[in-house]
Amino acid sequence: MITHRGGCHCGRVRFEFRAAADLNASECNCSICSKSGHRGVMLPRERFKLVSGEDCLSEYRFDSGEARHVFCRHCGVKSFYYPRSHPDGVSVNASCIDPGTVASMKITPFDGQHWEDHYPKGYAESYPN
Repeated sequence: MITHRGGCHCGRVRFEFRAAADLNASECNCSICSKSGHRGVMLPRERFKLVSGEDCLSEYRFDSGEARHVFCRHCGVKSFYYPRSHPDGVSVNASCIDPGTVASMKITPFDGQHWEDHYPKGYAESYPN
């Protein structure tokens, strides 16, 4: 495990997380991920740290209201969010990870448009990173 760092476009929101250098990300086709370009690197919340910018975050919830989509209120970038699939986890936007620590990234499509039909049982207990 190594420490990865990243943040939003304007730099006010900064985070770090511990994971392998080879990461797994999901590319979801749901209404919000497809429009925001979020490629999620899922990890347990205890390996994620918001370093700065908590006061710059705005929150958006829709549909069930369980997922907490947070974004920088200055530049609009969603660098991470708290997913309903992993209530004790964080989904980091792979595009917001600083260069230099990711050796490789496997991106797997996920059919979020039909989330209720395709959401695998036990998925919330597993973290691919």
